[in-house]
Amino acid sequence: MDSLDATRLQARFIALRENKLFETFVIGVIIFSALVIGAKTYDLPPLAQNLIEVLDLGITLFFLVEIIIRFLAEGSIRRFFRKGWNLFDFVIVAASLMPLQESETALLGRLFRVFRVLRLVSIIPELRVLIAAFLRALPRMGYVSLLMFIIFYIYAAAGSFFFAHINPELWDNITIAMLTLFRVATFEDWTDVMYETMAVYPSSWLFYVSFIFIVAFVFLNMMIGIVLETLQREHEKFSMETGEGEAAEVHAIDNRTREMEQRLERMEEKIDRLIRVQAGRKG
Repeated sequence: MDSLDATRLQARFIALRENKLFETFVIGVIIFSALVIGAKTYDLPPLAQNLIEVLDLGITLFFLVEIIIRFLAEGSIRRFFRKGWNLFDFVIVAASLMPLQESETALLGRLFRVFRVLRLVSIIPELRVLIAAFLRALPRMGYVSLLMFIIFYIYAAAGSFFFAHINPELWDNITIAMLTLFRVATFEDWTDVMYETMAVYPSSWLFYVSFIFIVAFVFLNMMIGIVLETLQREHEKFSMETGEGEAAEVHAIDNRTREMEQRLERMEEKIDRLIRVQAGRKG
């Protein structure tokens, strides 16, 4: 096969990979695969179990063919594995090829078959944007979580000191007290905990109200703000890459404005040169 035939064949694989109908069919197979995995958790008759095994084998072979098509469309191994989502799909598909007979790898093979539903993330661009925003927000959310842990630790220590004799099951030590405060932060019957301590310390409601205000309102809104800011940046980045959306239009306008400014600067330079030349001739 010469280079021209190879180029034509790669072009066909690229067209197939980018075909919306093929992409929709792949999404449908992924969803159907998740349903098949869910059906395996039920107690089914032998005939239905055999049918599910055949369907599972067919789905696995389809995913194998699909990943080969995408591999051939890229044209080279390095270009294929340079994209993180391609590597993710390859690992999921390769791991799902493990045999499901009674062996040490059977449980791992079933687990990776469950993970095949995650391939929806790599297929649907909008889900990739959400995952990218989540991963980019994690470092900043980590600092907020660290500060939240410090607040939890301080309040847990204070609660253990003051309320341990009231209910040791909730405040006996700092570990149990932190779990109790987590219950309070999630509003899981937190008023029962508060009323129990208020029977001994009537002003202990300040302890709970201040904790809820700091953790549930301040820190939660900080988390939401970080996620929304990161998500907006990822959407703008995705819009500029695809050339669609308001962010792409603004980016295109900025580029055109810069080009016009550069042209004006060049025109001004040419006019200045002409004026100098004419002034030199007159002199």
